[in-house]
Amino acid sequence: MIERREFLKIAGAATGGIILNPLNASEYRSKRAADYFAIHPFIEQNPNAVFIMRTDVDVKTNSEAVKQAGQLFGQSVFQLTDDETTGVPLSHLFPIKPNLTSWQWDAPPNVDFEQVMGIVTDVNFVEGVIESMKALGINAEQFYIRDANGSENIEKAGYGAMRDRTGVDIQLGAGNPQLQWVDVPEGVWFNRIPYLWPMNAPNSWLLNIAKFKAHGMGLTLCAKNLQGSIASPYVSHCSAFGASMGIDSAHIQPNAFNVIADNYNRHRDAGIPRWDVSGLDFTGGKGMETWVTRCLDNNSILKPGLNIIEGIYGRDGDGFYHGPHGGVAQDFMTNIIIFGKNAFYVDIIGKWLGGHEPGNFGLFHNAKERDFINTFNPEEIPLYEWNESGEATLSDITNFERTGLRTKYLTKPGEDQYHLCNEPYEYETSLVDDHSTSIPESFVLRQNYPNPFNPSTSIEFILPENGKTRLEILNSRGEIVDIIADGFHRKGTHLAVWRNHNLPSGTYFYRLRFNSYNEVKKMVLIK
Repeated sequence: MIERREFLKIAGAATGGIILNPLNASEYRSKRAADYFAIHPFIEQNPNAVFIMRTDVDVKTNSEAVKQAGQLFGQSVFQLTDDETTGVPLSHLFPIKPNLTSWQWDAPPNVDFEQVMGIVTDVNFVEGVIESMKALGINAEQFYIRDANGSENIEKAGYGAMRDRTGVDIQLGAGNPQLQWVDVPEGVWFNRIPYLWPMNAPNSWLLNIAKFKAHGMGLTLCAKNLQGSIASPYVSHCSAFGASMGIDSAHIQPNAFNVIADNYNRHRDAGIPRWDVSGLDFTGGKGMETWVTRCLDNNSILKPGLNIIEGIYGRDGDGFYHGPHGGVAQDFMTNIIIFGKNAFYVDIIGKWLGGHEPGNFGLFHNAKERDFINTFNPEEIPLYEWNESGEATLSDITNFERTGLRTKYLTKPGEDQYHLCNEPYEYETSLVDDHSTSIPESFVLRQNYPNPFNPSTSIEFILPENGKTRLEILNSRGEIVDIIADGFHRKGTHLAVWRNHNLPSGTYFYRLRFNSYNEVKKMVLIK
């Protein structure tokens, strides 16, 4: 413990004095009137970062544990704000896009759903997330779950029962006549896309909840999951090169097939891995170039507020029933939730955690070429471990366990049909490195937010080097009342949360200690 006089001297030097006239409780409530829904500001301020939250579910059939994981995730990520620049009105519509792949056509009659659970986003996780959002004041009738596929999931996967419990609007398959038409100004294939309303509606906030699973496109993660937000037949991105998909020719860019063919030849000659596999459908490089083009067109105009991979359990195989285990796929307990603002960065980390090298996938090469991302090297993406308290700790990707989800993506001659695309890839140096977490030049201790606060507040700090770090909470007498970070931390940006339910209102201080570095800032707790 430091002496009170020494503490006041340090605090004064660091903050310009410690005298503060806090708002009274009524003024605080007025100032903090929250009319907007938002994601955690740290996530919003780090759009090129990816976050991983570990879960603790014993078996995939433990519906209560899966639902609780969804609730804890939502409670840590979603919040209310009075800042209209970072939030959306609570009156908005909230469409949700889970992965609700059609699978019944591919499975034996009367298959036990437990055998195919990993094909779709777990309904209990989605329900938990919805309940966390409803707790913030969003009404049931503001939620819309949509997918152009998977009508069997209403009954088989429990989405109908979840609808009855929560009151949300769910429409799956081709039965939704209400569409939102959107132009694609930078499209290579699409000129116009019809979305299942209210996907891409002006007064909506889209939540993208993909599933951690293998597929013929590699792994069906966030960028591909958005495909199902489009009405049939426009949803059929997997149609082969040369196929019109059965859509209005006026909604296809002029000369689209010639452009795709030229791009394919250029990318194949440049050495995109596996692009030399022959085939005009998704089993060959030219077909894959076609699918990638349509996928990127969609992602150029559909912008979710948050992209999530539900990875409480993952699945290998072809994305449906079949896989490498005696002809069928298998689910594996993986206990992770991967999320972030940028669908492609989230997917890059997801590919790596699924046992694959992201540089081996043409989707990411094309996404970088079209400026969706600056890099597809997973080691260049800021990665944070997130916990249920809303704390973010900068982490190395090797701190997370990988689960090999074998896929039949662009199978090469002589290769097992289901395989990992884990061949070493020599990543080029990123041309753009705009995330400050990678090369901080100095220590930074930011002002906590919110401030004043009750009962919790977030504290962000930046380290220019690796080392033992300690973040202490002190009262006005200079006594340590809590320690919210203590141990080895990597260089870069970190976020800690102080939750207090016992201490009285008043002025408190937080102090960052790293070797000889010592900085103090003040904050106000109001109850």
